[in-house]
Amino acid sequence: MEKSEKGNGVAPATRSPMALMGSSRNENQEVNTSMRTAETMLRLVPMALGVAALVVMLKNSQSNDFGSVSYSDLGAFRYLVHANGICAGYSLLSAIIAAVPRPSTMPRAWTFFLLDQILTYIILGAAAVSTEVLYLANKGDSAITWSAACGTFSGFCHKATIAVVITFVAVICYAVLSLVSSYRLFTKFDAPVNYPSKTIEATVFHG
Repeated sequence: MEKSEKGNGVAPATRSPMALMGSSRNENQEVNTSMRTAETMLRLVPMALGVAALVVMLKNSQSNDFGSVSYSDLGAFRYLVHANGICAGYSLLSAIIAAVPRPSTMPRAWTFFLLDQILTYIILGAAAVSTEVLYLANKGDSAITWSAACGTFSGFCHKATIAVVITFVAVICYAVLSLVSSYRLFTKFDAPVNYPSKTIEATVFHG
Protein backbone atom coordinates (compact mmCIF):
# COMPACT_ATOMS: atom_id res chain seq x y z
CA MET A 1 0.00 0.00 0.00
CA GLU A 2 1.37 3.39 -0.97
CA LYS A 3 1.66 5.98 1.72
CA SER A 4 0.96 9.65 1.30
CA GLU A 5 3.91 11.99 1.36
CA LYS A 6 2.31 13.83 4.27
CA GLY A 7 2.91 12.63 7.77
CA ASN A 8 -0.68 11.82 8.62
CA GLY A 9 -1.41 10.28 5.26
CA VAL A 10 -4.75 12.15 4.92
CA ALA A 11 -5.42 14.04 1.70
CA PRO A 12 -6.82 17.59 2.08
CA ALA A 13 -10.58 17.76 1.77
CA THR A 14 -12.00 19.60 -1.22
CA ARG A 15 -15.20 21.66 -1.11
CA SER A 16 -18.01 20.67 -3.39
CA PRO A 17 -19.24 23.06 -6.12
CA MET A 18 -22.57 23.46 -4.29
CA ALA A 19 -20.76 24.57 -1.13
CA LEU A 20 -18.73 27.09 -3.11
CA MET A 21 -21.88 28.47 -4.74
CA GLY A 22 -23.57 28.79 -1.36
CA SER A 23 -20.59 30.61 0.11
CA SER A 24 -20.47 33.00 -2.85
CA ARG A 25 -24.20 33.67 -2.54
CA ASN A 26 -23.85 34.49 1.16
CA GLU A 27 -21.00 36.89 0.44
CA ASN A 28 -23.06 38.66 -2.23
CA GLN A 29 -25.97 38.99 0.18
CA GLU A 30 -23.70 40.52 2.81
CA VAL A 31 -22.31 43.01 0.29
CA ASN A 32 -25.80 43.95 -0.90
CA THR A 33 -26.97 44.42 2.69
CA SER A 34 -24.02 46.67 3.49
CA MET A 35 -24.57 48.75 0.34
CA ARG A 36 -28.29 49.04 1.06
CA THR A 37 -27.60 50.20 4.62
CA ALA A 38 -25.04 52.76 3.43
CA GLU A 39 -27.41 54.14 0.79
CA THR A 40 -30.25 54.36 3.30
CA MET A 41 -28.11 56.34 5.73
CA LEU A 42 -26.87 58.57 2.92
CA ARG A 43 -30.47 59.36 1.98
CA LEU A 44 -31.40 60.16 5.58
CA VAL A 45 -28.61 62.71 6.00
CA PRO A 46 -30.06 65.31 3.55
CA MET A 47 -33.46 64.82 5.18
CA ALA A 48 -32.04 65.95 8.53
CA LEU A 49 -30.18 68.81 6.86
CA GLY A 50 -33.27 69.94 4.97
CA VAL A 51 -35.39 69.94 8.12
CA ALA A 52 -32.70 71.88 10.00
CA ALA A 53 -32.41 74.53 7.28
CA LEU A 54 -36.19 74.76 7.02
CA VAL A 55 -36.66 75.27 10.77
CA VAL A 56 -33.91 77.89 10.97
CA MET A 57 -35.39 79.87 8.10
CA LEU A 58 -38.99 79.57 9.34
CA LYS A 59 -37.97 81.14 12.64
CA ASN A 60 -35.95 83.85 10.95
CA SER A 61 -37.44 87.26 11.64
CA GLN A 62 -36.25 90.43 13.32
CA SER A 63 -37.79 93.68 14.47
CA ASN A 64 -36.05 96.85 15.63
CA ASP A 65 -36.39 100.62 15.49
CA PHE A 66 -35.83 100.57 11.72
CA GLY A 67 -38.65 98.15 11.01
CA SER A 68 -39.16 94.42 10.76
CA VAL A 69 -38.12 91.74 8.31
CA SER A 70 -39.04 88.10 7.89
CA TYR A 71 -38.05 85.31 5.53
CA SER A 72 -41.51 85.52 3.94
CA ASP A 73 -40.70 89.03 2.69
CA LEU A 74 -38.16 87.61 0.24
CA GLY A 75 -39.12 85.21 -2.53
CA ALA A 76 -35.70 83.53 -2.56
CA PHE A 77 -36.01 82.54 1.09
CA ARG A 78 -39.55 81.27 0.58
CA TYR A 79 -38.24 79.15 -2.27
CA LEU A 80 -35.48 77.87 0.02
CA VAL A 81 -38.04 76.80 2.62
CA HIS A 82 -40.22 75.01 0.06
CA ALA A 83 -37.24 73.34 -1.63
CA ASN A 84 -35.87 72.04 1.67
CA GLY A 85 -39.29 70.73 2.64
CA ILE A 86 -39.73 68.90 -0.66
CA CYS A 87 -36.22 67.45 -0.54
CA ALA A 88 -36.62 66.35 3.08
CA GLY A 89 -39.84 64.52 2.24
CA TYR A 90 -38.29 62.87 -0.80
CA SER A 91 -35.22 61.85 1.20
CA LEU A 92 -37.37 60.13 3.82
CA LEU A 93 -39.48 58.33 1.22
CA SER A 94 -36.49 57.24 -0.85
CA ALA A 95 -34.66 56.03 2.28
CA ILE A 96 -37.61 53.83 3.21
CA ILE A 97 -37.75 52.39 -0.31
CA ALA A 98 -33.98 51.85 -0.42
CA ALA A 99 -34.06 50.04 2.94
CA VAL A 100 -36.53 47.44 1.66
CA PRO A 101 -34.60 44.36 0.42
CA ARG A 102 -35.93 44.18 -3.12
CA PRO A 103 -34.11 43.43 -6.38
CA SER A 104 -32.98 46.53 -8.23
CA THR A 105 -35.03 46.53 -11.42
CA MET A 106 -34.55 48.82 -14.40
CA PRO A 107 -37.70 50.96 -13.71
CA ARG A 108 -36.62 51.41 -10.09
CA ALA A 109 -33.10 52.42 -11.14
CA TRP A 110 -34.48 54.92 -13.68
CA THR A 111 -36.87 56.38 -11.09
CA PHE A 112 -34.13 56.94 -8.52
CA PHE A 113 -31.82 58.37 -11.18
CA LEU A 114 -34.34 60.91 -12.51
CA LEU A 115 -35.67 62.00 -9.11
CA ASP A 116 -32.18 62.34 -7.63
CA GLN A 117 -31.16 64.54 -10.55
CA ILE A 118 -34.29 66.71 -10.32
CA LEU A 119 -34.06 67.19 -6.55
CA THR A 120 -30.36 68.02 -6.80
CA TYR A 121 -31.04 70.86 -9.22
CA ILE A 122 -34.00 72.10 -7.16
CA ILE A 123 -32.00 72.36 -3.93
CA LEU A 124 -28.98 73.76 -5.77
CA GLY A 125 -31.11 76.48 -7.34
CA ALA A 126 -32.60 77.41 -3.97
CA ALA A 127 -29.16 77.66 -2.36
CA ALA A 128 -27.74 79.70 -5.25
CA VAL A 129 -30.61 82.22 -5.33
CA SER A 130 -30.53 82.65 -1.56
CA THR A 131 -26.77 83.20 -1.69
CA GLU A 132 -27.26 86.01 -4.19
CA VAL A 133 -29.86 87.68 -1.96
CA LEU A 134 -27.53 87.40 1.03
CA TYR A 135 -24.72 88.95 -0.96
CA LEU A 136 -26.90 91.92 -1.87
CA ALA A 137 -28.06 92.22 1.74
CA ASN A 138 -24.44 92.35 2.90
CA LYS A 139 -22.88 94.45 0.13
CA GLY A 140 -25.81 96.29 -1.40
CA ASP A 141 -25.95 97.45 -5.02
CA SER A 142 -25.40 101.11 -5.78
CA ALA A 143 -26.51 100.66 -9.39
CA ILE A 144 -30.08 100.00 -8.28
CA THR A 145 -29.81 102.08 -5.08
CA TRP A 146 -30.11 98.97 -2.91
CA SER A 147 -28.36 99.67 0.37
CA ALA A 148 -26.84 96.97 2.57
CA ALA A 149 -29.37 95.72 5.10
CA CYS A 150 -27.33 93.32 7.20
CA GLY A 151 -25.85 96.17 9.20
CA THR A 152 -29.36 96.95 10.42
CA PHE A 153 -30.74 93.41 10.60
CA SER A 154 -27.62 91.45 11.52
CA GLY A 155 -29.51 88.72 13.39
CA PHE A 156 -31.73 88.06 10.39
CA CYS A 157 -28.76 87.81 8.04
CA HIS A 158 -26.90 85.53 10.44
CA LYS A 159 -29.74 83.00 10.61
CA ALA A 160 -30.25 83.18 6.85
CA THR A 161 -26.55 82.45 6.33
CA ILE A 162 -26.76 79.39 8.58
CA ALA A 163 -29.75 78.08 6.63
CA VAL A 164 -27.98 78.60 3.30
CA VAL A 165 -24.80 76.86 4.50
CA ILE A 166 -26.83 73.86 5.70
CA THR A 167 -28.58 73.78 2.34
CA PHE A 168 -25.26 73.68 0.48
CA VAL A 169 -24.21 70.70 2.60
CA ALA A 170 -27.46 69.02 1.54
CA VAL A 171 -26.56 69.83 -2.08
CA ILE A 172 -23.30 67.90 -1.66
CA CYS A 173 -25.22 64.91 -0.29
CA TYR A 174 -27.61 65.01 -3.23
CA ALA A 175 -24.70 65.22 -5.66
CA VAL A 176 -23.26 62.04 -4.13
CA LEU A 177 -26.68 60.37 -4.32
CA SER A 178 -26.91 61.34 -7.99
CA LEU A 179 -23.58 59.64 -8.64
CA VAL A 180 -24.73 56.52 -6.79
CA SER A 181 -28.02 56.28 -8.67
CA SER A 182 -26.21 56.95 -11.96
CA TYR A 183 -23.80 54.11 -11.23
CA ARG A 184 -26.63 51.74 -10.31
CA LEU A 185 -28.49 52.57 -13.51
CA PHE A 186 -25.73 52.51 -16.09
CA THR A 187 -24.09 49.36 -14.75
CA LYS A 188 -27.26 47.52 -15.79
CA PHE A 189 -26.47 48.15 -19.45
CA ASP A 190 -24.20 45.76 -21.29
CA ALA A 191 -20.95 47.04 -22.66
CA PRO A 192 -20.96 47.67 -26.42
CA VAL A 193 -19.79 44.73 -28.47
CA ASN A 194 -16.88 45.34 -30.79
CA TYR A 195 -17.48 43.41 -33.96
CA PRO A 196 -14.42 42.61 -36.05
CA SER A 197 -14.22 44.84 -39.05
CA LYS A 198 -14.92 43.04 -42.26
CA THR A 199 -12.63 43.73 -45.13
CA ILE A 200 -14.27 44.13 -48.44
CA GLU A 201 -12.38 42.37 -51.12
CA ALA A 202 -12.42 44.27 -54.36
CA THR A 203 -12.17 42.33 -57.56
CA VAL A 204 -9.76 43.86 -59.97
CA PHE A 205 -10.65 43.43 -63.59
CA HIS A 206 -7.79 43.60 -65.98
CA GLY A 207 -8.51 45.00 -69.41
